[in-house]
Amino acid sequence: MTTEQIKFNRPWLTGKELEYVKQSLSSGQLSGDQTFSKQCQAFMESRFGAQKVLLTTSCTSALEMAALLCNIKEGDEVIMPSFTFVSTANAFLLRGAKIKFVDIREDTFNIDESLIEQAITSKTKAIVPVHYASIACEMDKINDIAKNNGLYVIEDAAQAVDTKYKGKYMGTIGDAGAFSFHETKNFVAGEGGALLVNNPEWIERAEIMREKGTNRSLFVRGQVDKYTWVDTGSSYVPSDMLAAVLLAQLESMDEINTKRQDIANIYRSMLQPLEDAGIFKMPITPKECTSNNHMFSLFCNSSELRNKLLAGLNAENIQAVFHYIPLHNSPFAKENGLYSGELAVTELVSDSLLRLPMYPGLPKEDIARICSVIFAICE
Repeated sequence: MTTEQIKFNRPWLTGKELEYVKQSLSSGQLSGDQTFSKQCQAFMESRFGAQKVLLTTSCTSALEMAALLCNIKEGDEVIMPSFTFVSTANAFLLRGAKIKFVDIREDTFNIDESLIEQAITSKTKAIVPVHYASIACEMDKINDIAKNNGLYVIEDAAQAVDTKYKGKYMGTIGDAGAFSFHETKNFVAGEGGALLVNNPEWIERAEIMREKGTNRSLFVRGQVDKYTWVDTGSSYVPSDMLAAVLLAQLESMDEINTKRQDIANIYRSMLQPLEDAGIFKMPITPKECTSNNHMFSLFCNSSELRNKLLAGLNAENIQAVFHYIPLHNSPFAKENGLYSGELAVTELVSDSLLRLPMYPGLPKEDIARICSVIFAICE
């Protein structure tokens, strides 16, 4: 008898998604920036204190818009961690930038703020901190470095929706921030993202870029009598049907956060003896940060143990996974001169990190089964 698979992720639905999608369909207005899009944007502006939130087709799209807003040009340099998803780099590479990879910290897996300044040259244009697993980078230090060197700060907050650093929400601390609402994230629309525009000088231009480079938003608000092509841009506006799904998720943010916290607490309680024995480390949340428990990972004491756990869990029909192959080690980076040499901590974390199933609704008995297998492998 085959044991039922424990999935790594399952999108969790609140129960209102279908109702809202039906309302969207009934309205006859399925394109972007209709009722549900406006409600989502207003919700996030109010909850997070953002100056302007614009829904996008993905977090990738939001990062591409941010690169445009930074006026990234051929030869400019952008600093970021290598331990991130490829979109973080691609958004700036598409504008002609050279990526400067910086190593990460071993505690939070975020960019090591102490190494940023030495990577800055006369060509540097922006810093892109990635808030890994919803834990904030050291934004005070990063913003100070940026201010002292005349650089932009773009927060890749794909995993950090509804989390804080020193009382401020992620995505609202740099010049702009990017969110993801992909089905693997905490709050989902299937696909989708958002750009949080915090630099007031960028707001009107961001609206234009998002509307294919036209001033259509001004036309819709009655500020111009016709709209036309006024800048560069692309089609970054998602369907209002996706926004309908997202609104149901946003309205249930607190409930979703509580469910994820409960699961993380169970994992911690069950696995604490193994952490105490030095076999692996579980995620930390620094005192100045909050977490949305986007993932639950084990930072193993060796790559051999990580690989053994990965194979053993999957052999028991438990879908555990590793995370990023560091960008600087990718074939594309090596073929295109982006290889930065050894990034010791990045490579250690990549080789030793194991991600466990984590989603609202993960049954306690499944968590117990996962932990039982881990104990058996670590004996």
